[in-house]
Amino acid sequence: MDEREDSLPPQDDVLTDDRDRGLAPAAQEPDTELDEDDRLKPEFVSDVLALAEAGEHETARERIGRLHPADIADLFELVSDEDRPLLASVLGDLLSPDVLAEMNEHVRERLIDLLAPEQVAEIASELDTDDAVAIIGDMEEDEQQAVLQAMEPEDRAAIEDALSFPEESAGRLMQRDLVAVPEHVSVGDVIDRLREDTDLTSDFWEIFVVDPMHRPVGTCQLSWILRTPRDIAISDVMKREQTLISVDMDQEEVALRFQKYALISAAVVDRAGRLVGMITVDDIVHIIQEEAGEDILRLSGAGDGDINEPIRETYAARVRWLIANLGTALVASSIVGLFGGAIEHMVALAALMPIVAGVGGNAGTQTLAVTVRALAMNQLTDSNSWRAVWREMKIALLNGGTIALIAGVATALWFGNPALGAVIAAAMIVNIFVAGVAGVAIPLLLDRLDQDPAVASSIFVTMTTDSMGFLAFLGLAVASGLTSL
Repeated sequence: MDEREDSLPPQDDVLTDDRDRGLAPAAQEPDTELDEDDRLKPEFVSDVLALAEAGEHETARERIGRLHPADIADLFELVSDEDRPLLASVLGDLLSPDVLAEMNEHVRERLIDLLAPEQVAEIASELDTDDAVAIIGDMEEDEQQAVLQAMEPEDRAAIEDALSFPEESAGRLMQRDLVAVPEHVSVGDVIDRLREDTDLTSDFWEIFVVDPMHRPVGTCQLSWILRTPRDIAISDVMKREQTLISVDMDQEEVALRFQKYALISAAVVDRAGRLVGMITVDDIVHIIQEEAGEDILRLSGAGDGDINEPIRETYAARVRWLIANLGTALVASSIVGLFGGAIEHMVALAALMPIVAGVGGNAGTQTLAVTVRALAMNQLTDSNSWRAVWREMKIALLNGGTIALIAGVATALWFGNPALGAVIAAAMIVNIFVAGVAGVAIPLLLDRLDQDPAVASSIFVTMTTDSMGFLAFLGLAVASGLTSL
């Protein structure tokens, strides 16, 4: 028998240990609270609320207590605003810091309003710095100060330092708790410190090696330390190449670094290059999801797009873009007004105009979505922007030719007018080509002007395709002699 097998614990002991740690053995029955997509079942939510309203709080707590903190957070998001205070009172200490950290920010803000500053301070002190900052940073200034005053001086200093950095920056995102060792120590020294220092963070997978100025010079994974003899210098084991994150770096850029270099964690340095924190991949997963959804919602002018966002905030975010869209629609309408006489002479023009504008708008939206994504992913830069413009122009001509052929033949056959078919075919080519150019050029221009291309591009692209579609179609109809003004 292999000697390594003798050192393994009996299988029964392993299973017993797993149960003691709360791990689910393979034969455990599936959760009845969740459906096949790991979502809380509607009947479970209804049952819990019914128990809470009936005063059977212990039974409700017992059922909720079997859930993961993320699922408890989902439970709060699924119930109404009116039911959340009751649910919070039923949960008591089950409403842990981990639950709040997983909760939707709008739901969490309203729940935090129900708690005293001392309770919020106690919760924040048990969280990682980045999660505590996320909670306190969303509060009003006076509420922030009340919570900070109730915290321990050390925790308060860490939170205040994080709040001093811009929102959505690495300084807000980073954790202060990390393990750093000087480069002159041995592997044995590091192992002894990890075992003896009870103040060290318990959640990490690599350590950072620093010079006397506390500047990071390398990293070392725990697996390397465990497999290396004690007398070897840590500087001989560490990896010197590392990706450093500046405290001022935008969180979207941080996420791109993690994605590009397949990072698990990364050191965060201040302006002097000193190690001040670290960012881990679990935080980046949320950032990638948040940034991707944010760009899509900005393209549509839908604000945060969060179903838990207060109605007033959602209204304010959406209505301003609808007003802007109304203004651009008036531009297209004024162009149609110039050709009122032509439309009166040939009613078919009124029936075909929306087709030209609509297809052009969809073509522009396709190009716009690709361009905004490429800009967000740093795939589109000064070095390849002109190549991207030429590429979209070629695609637009191919698309325009295909759609023009179909629309032209269909119109000629339907109305029995080949000239009208030729006019709409020419208008399709022109508008789809313009849509392709506008879809890539407008977001590029806004990006060069340091404006967010996801915010305003769609308004300008829609105005361009609608106006150009009407102008090309009606103008060609008049120029061809089909009708007169």
